[in-house]
This record gives sequence, C-alpha cells and structure tokens, in this order.
Amino acid sequence: MDYKKKLEDLILTVIRENGSDLHLGVGKVPAIRVSGELIFLLKNEILTNEDIIGILGEILGKTKLAKFMEDQEVDFSYDFRGEARLRGNAFFQKGLISVALRLVPKVKTLEELHLPPIIADLARKKQGFFLVVGPVGQGKSTTLSSMVNLINNEQARHIITIEDPIEYIYTHNKAIVDQREVGIDTKDFNTALKSVFREDVNVIMIGEMRNAETISIAVTAAETGHLVLSTLHTNNASQTIDRIIDSFPGSQQDQIRTELSSSLLGIFSQRLIPRITGGLIPAYELLLNNDAVANLIREKRTKEIDVVIETGSKFGMIDLNHSLMELVRAGEITIENAYQYSLNPKGLERII
Repeated sequence: MDYKKKLEDLILTVIRENGSDLHLGVGKVPAIRVSGELIFLLKNEILTNEDIIGILGEILGKTKLAKFMEDQEVDFSYDFRGEARLRGNAFFQKGLISVALRLVPKVKTLEELHLPPIIADLARKKQGFFLVVGPVGQGKSTTLSSMVNLINNEQARHIITIEDPIEYIYTHNKAIVDQREVGIDTKDFNTALKSVFREDVNVIMIGEMRNAETISIAVTAAETGHLVLSTLHTNNASQTIDRIIDSFPGSQQDQIRTELSSSLLGIFSQRLIPRITGGLIPAYELLLNNDAVANLIREKRTKEIDVVIETGSKFGMIDLNHSLMELVRAGEITIENAYQYSLNPKGLERII
C-alpha cells in the first residue's frame, strides 16, 4: 500500500466533508468526526497493524516512530502539503495502535468564530493572566489563536508561544511571533517559561497549564508586566480558580490566592453547540476580574463567583445560561441542546 497516498486521501476526505477529526486504528475502518458526530468510512478496508505503522511512519519519520513504539504514546503535528495542518496523538489500546488526528483550521477572526467583542479588548491588554477553559475539543486553542493573531496584526509586540505540539502557524505582521514546540525547541513547559524572562517578551501563550510550577511562573509573568494567555480543562470560571489553587500545597495556597487575585484578567469558558443549520457555534461564560471578584478569591469564597457572573452583565461579564438563551432566541440552536449543554438547567428554565 502507498501509505502516503492513503493518508492524504483520508485527510482530503476530512477537509471535503468539513470534518474536524480523523480516527485510525488496527482492526477498524477509518472514521471522521463531522459537526460533533463520528462517521465511519465503510467503503475503506479495515486497517491492519502494518497499515497503521506505515501511515505513522509517513507522519513521524523513522526516529520518532521508534520512540513511539518504546514510549507507547506520542503527540505530534503534521503539515499537509502546506495547505492544512493537523495535530495528533498515537497510543496503544489492548496492545493495538490507534491514532487520532485533528484538523487545525486556518486562524480565524473573533467575528468569524462568533465570539464576543470584549475578547478583543482583553487581547489588547498590556499585562495580566487570561484563561480560556472548557472540556477537550471545545475550541479553546482556536480562540487563543484568534487572540494571538489579533495582537500580531495590530501591535508591535514580541509574542512567544509554548506548545505541545505547535498547532496554528502565524505569519509575522506587526509583531514578532516565536513559536516553541516542547520536545523540539525546548525541553518542557517549565524550562521554556523560565527562559521567557530573558527573551524580551510582551505576550506569552502557553498551550496548556499542566502543573503548579507552570501556573506559578505564568502568574509571576503576568504580575511582572506580561500578557499571559493559556488554557485549562475545566468547566467554568469558579472551578478553574479552585483547580489552580488546589494544585499547590496547602502552605502555598494563600500566596497564590493573593497573586491570582491581582494578576487575573478574566476566564472565558466555552462550549461548541450543534447549529440548527449545521456546523457548530460557541456558547460561553466570561468572568472579568474586579474588586469584588478579587476579594472572593482572596477570602476563599469562589463558590459565590457564579452569582457575580450572573449579575455582572453591566461590567461586561457573560453568564452561560444567558449565552445559550440568546442562541435559542436567534434560532441558532435547539432548546433541547441548550438544556443539554447548560451547567445549571434549572437556572436556564427560569430565563427562557
């Protein structure tokens, strides 16, 4: 089998069907995800172990393939003819290899992503800590890429991204954009973050906050005059703050509460909801830090933050239920999906 051609044909299928992901596995036919649903490509033959190793060889090359066989899992990115980029992960399950690839779309504007204009205002800030959160596959990286590119197109600043792997590729415009990939350009997130203080950087984008040390350095960077953008796999703003605090030993939690209360710009939580007309559209929650929020963080009263968001629209905050309600009223999503994606269905019922 011509494994390069097979891989390219499958990627072209994802692009042609406006899909987001490609799944390959030994003993299975290929599958793609379109508008959140998996579709099995039944006209394709079941993939063998030899097929998967051959396809992975085209993606990883011999050296990385050998390391994957030893480590049994690997993150990677793949450039498709210079026309598209994919990020992926290969892993073993029940002793057999599976591969998941996600198509990284071209960097879009905030308007194209149907995101609120206030996100642009936050991207233009000179310093502070801003997080985009939500479950896996809900567009967090896409939102961050749009913010980074807005800065790139508007301001003469030095942007450094630290990613594993690199997803979106930026073309220098008014800014300098240096992209560092963990495992290739730097040893790990922590090492790269420690280095940024000597690299005359203005904006730092961290692909993912993975441990307390990464969070601590990021908060310090935000306090010392940098704009820091990153993601966490959490459901909402209050849970995100608790997750950050709880990642530190008890003896350090009061200190990180104080630092976070002063450096935090905001937390944006998003979900991608199926549109009635096809495709996906985001619903979101936005917490903006102010004196009231900072006090709640310092005083260990994060459970009250949900109420602050619900009543904080005059400050620019956005409640998820109100975002869902607006999408229902605009005819973008069904009321059934609004209830399914709401974190507080009873609250949603009161306002619809």
